[in-house]
Amino acid sequence: MPQRDIYHDAVKNALIKEGWEITADPLTLQFGGRNIYVDLEAESPIAAQKEGRKIAVEVKSFSNPSEVNDLEKAVGQYVMYRELLACKESDRALYLAISIETYRGIFSEPLGELMVETQQLKLIVFDEIQEVIQQWKN
Repeated sequence: MPQRDIYHDAVKNALIKEGWEITADPLTLQFGGRNIYVDLEAESPIAAQKEGRKIAVEVKSFSNPSEVNDLEKAVGQYVMYRELLACKESDRALYLAISIETYRGIFSEPLGELMVETQQLKLIVFDEIQEVIQQWKN
């Protein structure tokens, strides 16, 4: 199993504060004899709360020296997980969880904006100190 991101618990706690029930930590997807791990799986007990009501969340810290390299890895991972979920759990929406600093950084630059638009990234923007969700970006 892969190592947890440094913000894993902050995102998990933020989701719980918003009323989400964590149903897997991590979510294991099996495909072609391989196990793939998405950081969190959650469900909303309130039917009208969020589109889909079932989500998978990949948490990324963007803590390496190259934000571009982190973006490449995060987008590639997101696309792969999204396709696997479409095959295995098509009713579950995938979100990429990023800190408010990362959102204000590379995701507010033309490169990040291009990736969000063209790759149709769904984002959870969180405050890692207060452990709250600042924005849902669909």
